[in-house]
Amino acid sequence: MEASIMVLLCLLAAAAHAKPPTVTLHSDLISLRIAVSQTASLQCCYSSEADLNVNWTLTVMITHNDSVVMNVNQTDKRMHVVPESENNQGVKCSSLQIQNVSVKDRGLYRCALHHTSSSFSVHTPGTFLQVFEPMEKVLDISESWKNSIITAEGVLLLLCVLIPGTMLIFKSKGLHELERRKGKEEENIYEGLNLDDCNSTYHQIQRSQVQGPYHDVSNAVEEDIEFEKP
Repeated sequence: MEASIMVLLCLLAAAAHAKPPTVTLHSDLISLRIAVSQTASLQCCYSSEADLNVNWTLTVMITHNDSVVMNVNQTDKRMHVVPESENNQGVKCSSLQIQNVSVKDRGLYRCALHHTSSSFSVHTPGTFLQVFEPMEKVLDISESWKNSIITAEGVLLLLCVLIPGTMLIFKSKGLHELERRKGKEEENIYEGLNLDDCNSTYHQIQRSQVQGPYHDVSNAVEEDIEFEKP
């Protein structure tokens, strides 16, 4: 009896000090952003020679420093775990599909890997699922209509630039033509004047200003006066 107890204790001690299995975790998708009512597909991959059990867990942030870890409710008909597959390189992958996702499904989805004959367990990095509600379209129009509207806006913008510019060009051209005609008329004013006539007229004006407008008859010289003969 005592011998069997000793053997059992030795086996338990050996199992407790057994070397944990070697597991290589592969990188997961960091985040997945998906709209409400769509189907989300998540995947975790690892490499190990040991047989491991895979359980999907969901980590939900309650506060900034507090979070809750819970097992994925596989009884939910929207949750579907695809059977584990293995490729030629020995990489094993487990997939989780969530149909008709809602805002409540947001959180960090990870795989918990448990060894069948020991207390060894490890979690994969995980994928953070973001669920958003798409904005409703005010005007549900096709892409062809959008392109036509953009083209019409471009044409109107071009006309708004060309029409005022063309008007300014014609206006400046008309002002230049008016100034040219005005300068030509000023040249025609002095074209018929004779310099000799201008000099004689100038001297007459100067002489009248020196002698004054009136002439003193009493001071006039007698030989300068000529009477009109009857």
